[in-house]
Amino acid sequence: MGAVIGDILPLAVGIAISPVPIIAAILMLLSPKARATSIGFLGGWVLGIAAAATVFTLLSAVLPQGDADDPKPITAVMQLVLGAGLLLLALRQWRSRPAPGAEPPLPKWMAGIDSMTAGRAFGLGFLLAAVNPKNLLLGAGAGLAIGSAGLGAGPSALVLLVFTVIAAASVAVPVIAYLAASDRMAAPLERLRGWLVHNNATVMAVLLLVIGVVLIGKGIGNF
Repeated sequence: MGAVIGDILPLAVGIAISPVPIIAAILMLLSPKARATSIGFLGGWVLGIAAAATVFTLLSAVLPQGDADDPKPITAVMQLVLGAGLLLLALRQWRSRPAPGAEPPLPKWMAGIDSMTAGRAFGLGFLLAAVNPKNLLLGAGAGLAIGSAGLGAGPSALVLLVFTVIAAASVAVPVIAYLAASDRMAAPLERLRGWLVHNNATVMAVLLLVIGVVLIGKGIGNF
């Protein structure tokens, strides 16, 4: 189980370091409905991460396993495809970097966060976690690693829990911190939001490049 946790850690960190959901959570925390929307968003974010990883864990668990040292061509092909997808996303992120001194554009839906309800925030969190292409690829990679390891139901559930907790931490920590000490957290969160807005593309490009190369390497090793 320890080896599988080691395999899914970079994938969980890849989801955790997702600037757009963090920016959305911060904007909700600075909105008039901070408590309701931020809690709803966090709930959707956690559920979306867990759902995506669980679905791919169940799908990959039905693949032929064989012995630990046997080639796993199906798993290898899936890892190569996922790795290639992450490399393409990395290239897209790198090319979308703003020019020096330019203000990066934000998704149009962020303009409506002040009027967002808790239910819509929940749905948004779920979509950003489970449907967003980057997070879906990372969740698929984690599910593939867990399901193909043949751990059994209990250990697999524990690894899924570890993956979900780590992947959700970047949204959970500012939400919990703000709700616990809103007066002290407003200024630091605003500074963090500004940094993420300007460095979103660069951070994600480097991260996706590294994780994509790692998945391709694992895929080659499974042939």
